[in-house]
Amino acid sequence: MATIFDTFEKKKDYLICVDSDGCAMDTMDIKHFRCFGPCMVDEWGLDEWRGPILERWNEVNLYTMTRGINRFKGLVISLTEINEQYTPVDGIAEFAAWAKDAKELSNAAIEREIEAGAPPIFAKALNWSKAVNASIKELPAEEVKPFPGAKEGLAAAHEAADVAVVSSANRNAVEEEWTRFGLADHVDLLLAQDAGTKAHCIAELLKKGYDPKKVLMVGDAPGDKDAADANGVWYYPILVRHESESWAKITEAIPHLLDGTYGPYGDECVKAFLKNLGN
Repeated sequence: MATIFDTFEKKKDYLICVDSDGCAMDTMDIKHFRCFGPCMVDEWGLDEWRGPILERWNEVNLYTMTRGINRFKGLVISLTEINEQYTPVDGIAEFAAWAKDAKELSNAAIEREIEAGAPPIFAKALNWSKAVNASIKELPAEEVKPFPGAKEGLAAAHEAADVAVVSSANRNAVEEEWTRFGLADHVDLLLAQDAGTKAHCIAELLKKGYDPKKVLMVGDAPGDKDAADANGVWYYPILVRHESESWAKITEAIPHLLDGTYGPYGDECVKAFLKNLGN
């Protein structure tokens, strides 16, 4: 069976992979501020503690080393803390155990657990996840946009290398956003959640003949760095709250990739990345 990777051909010696949400597209903050956290407060009736709960949700999902965590794992962290600090959350231990060990963390996986007789918290988690998706669809299109400098940075990357979007977001949303803002003009391949994990996507691209030391992953979350590390390729971080500066500096990073000196440069970038997320 043919896959999306089969249609891609290596054109240049270098490859630059780029994440979408929170990296090229300024979409993570608005989704968490307006959708993920508020929908959790509403589903579990937590309005009495809305302020501190939403602040903590954003800290976990945006501004620390758990940035970019799977939505259900993030939900477990928040509900566990709510259970300990504010009000009992029925079934949190069972839901946490499932999220820790499940091979698939998705609405479909939760639906299967519900059909098998899982506790009511699973139905609430599914309701929450569906409400989040519906809320995201209602976000004003004009408020979903690329970070300043992202298009220019991608253009510079494309002059030097093949460019692939490597994202865990919904394919239709990524295609629409990258096309609407002209980012797709500087991309050779778009890989979204239907193509597999980021680590898998990079591994498949390496099979096209790229030297791992001539491949760069551009991302904003620890999961992006993990995907790069798993494949022995370099990592360039887009720093949260400093995104436009990070995109401006990518023209400094690319020459290091091309002349074989990215190692020491990348080490300094990673140090800044970890410090920025409080690690």
